[in-house]
Amino acid sequence: MFTDPQIEERTAQHYAGIRVQVPVQEFQVIIPQLIDEVVSWLGAYDITPDGPPLMRFHVINMDGKMDVELGVRVATVVSGDDRISAGVIPAGRYATLIYTGVENGIASNAALIDWAMRQGLVWDRWDTPEGDAFGARVEFYLTEPEDEPDPAQWETEVAIRLAE
Repeated sequence: MFTDPQIEERTAQHYAGIRVQVPVQEFQVIIPQLIDEVVSWLGAYDITPDGPPLMRFHVINMDGKMDVELGVRVATVVSGDDRISAGVIPAGRYATLIYTGVENGIASNAALIDWAMRQGLVWDRWDTPEGDAFGARVEFYLTEPEDEPDPAQWETEVAIRLAE
């Protein structure tokens, strides 16, 4: 279940995150673990999150390791450390949709990609030996698990930047 895809112009968004290379099968474990770690780090430095948690996909490799970054948006630039890094989701035109239910993530991403192809849109992406690299491909986790314990009800926004 997902919303109709749309195109949005977005401004740059700062975030703090932890970048890892893991197989997609480990997402269930690393997503909450690393987001909690980033939120704790922000709290230790008295930095308030400025939006929902996110996962940025640097390189997609469904059969190997995914190069992803788990983080939280912040209002201003932050300095990282050995574990947490400061990042920026670049400004630009993005194709987006929102899906409901964690089990619908792969199908919803595929639907957005298929829709964009039918529209003649081109992604900000390139091939690497590790997989499909993206200038900006992000999922924003819109539902707080504490507010809604059922993962089948969680809403996630997919946003993929289009080529200029």
